Amino acid sequence: MSKNGLRGCIVLAIVLAVFSVVAFAAPFSMTATFWIAFVSGVIAIALQFYVFGVALSGGKSPKSRFYGFPIVRIGITYLVVQIVVSIAEMCWASKLPAWAALIINVIIFAIAAIGCIAAETVRDEVVRQEAQVKQNISNMRSLQAVSAGLADQCPDEALKKDLKKLADEFKFSDPVSSDATSALEADLDAQLKELKNALGSGDIETAKSYCGKLLTGLSERNRICKMGK
Repeated sequence: MSKNGLRGCIVLAIVLAVFSVVAFAAPFSMTATFWIAFVSGVIAIALQFYVFGVALSGGKSPKSRFYGFPIVRIGITYLVVQIVVSIAEMCWASKLPAWAALIINVIIFAIAAIGCIAAETVRDEVVRQEAQVKQNISNMRSLQAVSAGLADQCPDEALKKDLKKLADEFKFSDPVSSDATSALEADLDAQLKELKNALGSGDIETAKSYCGKLLTGLSERNRICKMGK
């Protein structure tokens, strides 16, 4: 168990101890309402272990754990509200019907459970979307990296200018890929490899041809990206 986990257990143990002392030291009437209130409070305390576990261990990344804090906030709010309501019910144990206390506590639990589930669903969706975006930009980042080093391999000054222009076009292109651009990006990748091979063999004319094709293909991809916005 981590230090933070151990500290959390100690805090919850203290809360349970204080709640139990208040429940049994004060002159409350030991009716069915009292026991419903007491058990509901204990359940609220015990559920914090699950809430903290889900919120802070639901993802491996720090960002995932950050998005889990709303779940923690809901859990703590539920705990505070339930403890206050439980003590109030104990104070009115001789007058408040057991069925009324049960309904109140079940409603509080249901609201908290729905809130936690909703917050966890949002957290998972946000993390999923971020992972998808990261994956979607990997193709263009790779193409940008390859194009950035081509000009240094070229001895021809005129072609070198075109290669620098090509690198800039890749650099400032929309980095997010989609199904509509995947085929074009595959062609761009193949043409970049051919261009690199042509530069490596000193075939300037072939390199110029591929450079022109790449500029045209990249322009078409950017047009498709704009249409998809």
